[in-house]
Amino acid sequence: MIPDQRDSAAPGAADRFDDEHYPAYTMGRAAEMIGATPGFLRSLGEAGLIEPQRSTGGHRRFSRHQLRVAARVRELVDQGTGLDAACRIIALEDQLHEAQRLNETLREQRPESP
Repeated sequence: MIPDQRDSAAPGAADRFDDEHYPAYTMGRAAEMIGATPGFLRSLGEAGLIEPQRSTGGHRRFSRHQLRVAARVRELVDQGTGLDAACRIIALEDQLHEAQRLNETLREQRPESP
């Protein structure tokens, strides 16, 4: 049986495919989806930007969220940004989005002034 078929046959596995953090994609498929090489994806792991989960056989598995991050890095690299700088830009963008989300949540929780 192909591992992807076995995984999808597990109880509740189909529900997890809606989860953007579910590691559904193999290294080869992930690289193909973002138009990169497996080596590029490995370099993102080595840089600490994304950490793919490992299957029981030790193979890397990527989520849709990780693929969006990798695609953004690839876009920056294709524009001439160095890999280290691209990873730093992505990390800073993530911090900014999280801070904006937190600010919005705090604004919603703040009581209105009379």
